[in-house]
Amino acid sequence: MAETERVRFASRVTPGASEAIDDGRRRLLILAICCMSLLIVGLDNTIVNVALPAIGSHLHTSVSGLQWTLDAYTLVLASLLMLAGSAADRLGRKRTFQVGLVLFSLGSLLCSLAPSVGALVGFRALQAVGGSMLNPVAMSIITNTFTDRRERAQAIGVWGGVVGLSMALGPVLGGVLVTSVGWRSIFWINVPIGVAACALTARFVPESKAPLPRRFDPVAQGLLVVVLASVTFGIIEGARRGYTSGLILTAFGLAAAGLMVLVPYEKHRAEPLIDVRFFRSVPFAGATVIAVAAFAALGGFLFMNTLYLQESRGLSALRAGLDTLPMAAMTVLLAPVSGMVVGRRGTRPSLLVAGAFMLASALILTGLGRSTSFAWLFVAYGLFGVGFGVVNAPITNTAVSGMPDSQAGVAAAVASTSRQIGQAMGVAVLGALATAGLRGPLPSGLPAASHAGWWVIAGCAAVVLGLGFVTTTPWAAATAEGVADLFPAPSATAAPR
Repeated sequence: MAETERVRFASRVTPGASEAIDDGRRRLLILAICCMSLLIVGLDNTIVNVALPAIGSHLHTSVSGLQWTLDAYTLVLASLLMLAGSAADRLGRKRTFQVGLVLFSLGSLLCSLAPSVGALVGFRALQAVGGSMLNPVAMSIITNTFTDRRERAQAIGVWGGVVGLSMALGPVLGGVLVTSVGWRSIFWINVPIGVAACALTARFVPESKAPLPRRFDPVAQGLLVVVLASVTFGIIEGARRGYTSGLILTAFGLAAAGLMVLVPYEKHRAEPLIDVRFFRSVPFAGATVIAVAAFAALGGFLFMNTLYLQESRGLSALRAGLDTLPMAAMTVLLAPVSGMVVGRRGTRPSLLVAGAFMLASALILTGLGRSTSFAWLFVAYGLFGVGFGVVNAPITNTAVSGMPDSQAGVAAAVASTSRQIGQAMGVAVLGALATAGLRGPLPSGLPAASHAGWWVIAGCAAVVLGLGFVTTTPWAAATAEGVADLFPAPSATAAPR
């Protein structure tokens, strides 16, 4: 009789337990699929850097052409992230995600076939159009899949860890591919990953839409593109044409005018592209600035370091990539650790470590010379890897902390946009500083010309360190709660518009 009762009890509980296990596995699989998209987007942000000298030599382009090869991608990505998030909320996240994977894979294939630097820049822009549909949409999928706050924080931590992993592996993997196969091969690896992610999405990711999707805001979208493109054009081309030339002054004037129109226009929109009320939250505003500063430091670091190792030190792409292993290793090791720390102890420890270590690295490199010992370089690279490895997870977590669930995707999209803006500005500003400071040929003059750029990176690291304190205070948390109260949860019965 007792045995019969045990069988009956098992029959009652086993199906539910099995369903819970299956649901948990399915959620982890969805997280893995989303991370696949992040892997190729993040990898593409950094893998191209190590191929720049080879691209410049093969396609006969200048330093400004190399800057555009990087910034065409990051600028378009930054400009369209918010639009892609809105489209996904309205048209379906799964559908938008799949379209993004197809466009990114197609753009990567075309980049590998580019016959000129102009074509390469155009195909990089197409890549970015697809990439803009991946990161924010994947984050929305994650936030809707992981409804428990603790599990969501851990999932976001894994997400941030993959950002660090992909961007750290880029220079090393790029060096191997450029040396062994050629620069075009760095774009081939995106295609099979993108195709696999698209197939897995079709099979396992459920479709979802926002209950109250935001309306499209084409005016703000256009103004954002004008502001970002004009500023970047002025910074990059100003080093070559002169910052007092009519064209460059016009570009900066256009950017200023666009910004002056954008801010008041958004304030009066019922459903703006970027809700300025978000910035009343100190954690959100701080995370935005931290993202810009940290990724400006990364973009400038990789750009200047690539030119230094290959042009000034005469190293091959493979050797230059291998020399960045201290940075890559520290990032790979610490990125997942940072995600776990954020999930358990909050964002402050990771942000303080990030700011302090990136600052120490930049200060070492302010004295860079053509004969600086590799041991000293490896110390600097390792310190930067520690800092960058721990900074990604807290950026997204700080941005969405205190936000209602209905706004988490938007907040994450702004954080992603800030990352791309920071990286584009880092390449533009530090590249312009190095070009303007050159005295003689690039190989001999670059080390001294780069000193101003390393001081800029030190300043960015100091910003991360300072805001690591400010954004994690009780006062900051209270401001986030105040902003959350401005966005009541949508009614479960509300019909999509």
